[in-house]
Amino acid sequence: MALQKVPIHRSLHRPNLLAGADRELTLMSALVAGTCIFVAMSIPVAVIGLVLWTCAIAMLRMMAKADPKMRDVYVRHIRYRAFYNPRPTPWHLPR
Repeated sequence: MALQKVPIHRSLHRPNLLAGADRELTLMSALVAGTCIFVAMSIPVAVIGLVLWTCAIAMLRMMAKADPKMRDVYVRHIRYRAFYNPRPTPWHLPR
């Protein structure tokens, strides 16, 4: 008996990237740089905002090249507690 092959379309497992970096982090860095540029309304701050955004995109692209899901892994990592009790406390309510 031959195994059945089921195609998995690329759009179902491809990471959601924008400009080669994580989409949410790219948009957040653009928002921060845009806020910096349009709030100050001066040429030196606009240059600093553009440099900030360019550096952020470069670092985010390096991060996405290493692992496109690195942000999700980090968010899950910081949700873990440092210590888990081996036994429940007396105030633990069973579900």
